[in-house]
Amino acid sequence: MVRGVKISVRLFAGLRERAGADHVELELPDDARAGDVLAAMGLAPGQCIVALDREYARVDERVLPTHEVALIPPVSGGADEVVRLVEVTEQPLDPAPILAAVRDPRAGAVVLFEGVTRDVEALDYEAYVEMAAQQLRTIAEEVAAKHGLCAVAVIHRVGRVPLSEPSVLCAASGPHRGETFAGARELIDRAKAEAPIWKVELTPEGPQRVEGALPEWPT
Repeated sequence: MVRGVKISVRLFAGLRERAGADHVELELPDDARAGDVLAAMGLAPGQCIVALDREYARVDERVLPTHEVALIPPVSGGADEVVRLVEVTEQPLDPAPILAAVRDPRAGAVVLFEGVTRDVEALDYEAYVEMAAQQLRTIAEEVAAKHGLCAVAVIHRVGRVPLSEPSVLCAASGPHRGETFAGARELIDRAKAEAPIWKVELTPEGPQRVEGALPEWPT
């Protein structure tokens, strides 16, 4: 006999309006993942984000009966909020939430940049987390205004990032591809140059700190 688990899923905004309730009850397999919640609701990754205990979840993340489960519509922050998501986290990065965050009915182009570990076994990232998050938000606001973007988002991982896994995700949406590409490029370039985040390459010869330049001093 196939075992199952019953969970209550909180709904917001348009999802709540369509369901006519602020939550629904779902019966899922015992080993259900966040992606199964989306599938049970007839949604695909990128249309909504699953939150577990008030944290965004990857589609392959396990859903437990003890979790507070919610579905977050892509633009729950409102179309007028240009900077949709800024985060510095120790968790592995999933492109789905950041792409969902920048979806906008005004946008004709969406650009996602993934910076991944290459050539070495892993990278160790250290950050002045509070300042880095603030700096990334300021950069995102300035880039969005300069290029006329609809929405931007940036997430940077800290701690150990293994080979081929992303350490940073930057996403931008805009009316046309030209300014959207340019905005996404400036977003990642400035994030690397200005945010107080440092990395060490783990090589067979031992850890090698990657030295860069100081950010431009404020005048």
